[in-house]
This record gives sequence, structure tokens and C-alpha cells, in this order.
Amino acid sequence: METFEIILSAFLGVGLAAAVGFRVFLPLLVLSLAGYLDIITLNESWEWAGSLTAVITMGVATLFEIFGYYIPWIDNLLDTIALPLATLAGTAVMVATVTDLSPVITWALAIIAGGGTAAAIKGNTSVVRLTSSTTTGGIANPVLTTVETGTSVVMAVVSIFLPILAFVLVVLLFFIIFRFYKKLRKKHLPRT
Repeated sequence: METFEIILSAFLGVGLAAAVGFRVFLPLLVLSLAGYLDIITLNESWEWAGSLTAVITMGVATLFEIFGYYIPWIDNLLDTIALPLATLAGTAVMVATVTDLSPVITWALAIIAGGGTAAAIKGNTSVVRLTSSTTTGGIANPVLTTVETGTSVVMAVVSIFLPILAFVLVVLLFFIIFRFYKKLRKKHLPRT
């Protein structure tokens, strides 16, 4: 049973890391709330994330981030700082949720699976936003912001309550990204 719990905690971390790729602070708020309400067990060194202070801090940061993305061109500025922040936050949520593993394995998993997942998704959302800004003058960006925020909420909540489903959704997201770039590459290859 212990191995299953470790796998679930890893799936939880990967799901939250994917949510971080859409919004950096929102999944951290969900993680803090889940820890505060004793819905999940946080790693010993990350129990502070379940404190009322952490919940309030993440709540304020989440509001600033979400509203910032609704302001034209500031959303692109936020994307420039969000990629490194998402990578760090993806690593952090993985460390916070993975339990009962040696620190070396925990950190390796956190950097590769957590930080890598968050960075890959944030990188793709940034490209989509930049494309939207250049092709629509930023007019479509509020729609993208709403979709990204909604996706982050869904991924974060599903990760807390149904970590296996969250992991499946992350795999599906990566499959969609892979197919998109494969089509794009095929479209831009010179014909012989």
C-alpha cells in the first residue's frame, strides 16, 4: 500500500505542476488550501504551505496574477517572468507532495517531472499568447486568459481529489502539444 501512496503523491505533484504551467500561483493556493483543510498530507519540510499565512499570501498573489493577465501587453510581460517562476513552482509542488522517498529521489523527480512539466506547458501557453497578441493585437488574449485560468483550476482540483485522472490529463496535454508541433513542422517543411 505504501508504494501506491508514493505513486499517488507523484501523480498529485505532476498534476499540480501542469496546473502551474497555466497559472503559477493558483495551484499553489489550491495546494495551500488542501494542506490547511487537511485534505492532503504535505511533505514534512513543506507543512508551512498549509498554514493560514500561506493561504492568504497565495490568495493575494493569485488575484494579482489572474487580473494581470487581463491587461493587454502586461499579460506578455507576465509570461516573460512566468516561465522561470513556473519551473520553480512546478519543482516546489512536486517536493511538497511527494512523501516517503529519499531526498535525492524526491528532488530528482521534482526537477524533472515537476519543473519540466510546468516549464513545457508554460512555454507553450506563452507561445500561444504571443501569437494571439501579434495576430489579433491582443484582443483575443482575455479569452486565452480565461481558458488558461479555468484549465489551471480544473487541473489543480482534479490533482487534489483524483490524482490518477490528473496524471492521465497531463499525458493527454502532452500528446496534444506533440501532435500540434508535428503538424506545424509538417506544414513548414519544404516540399520536394
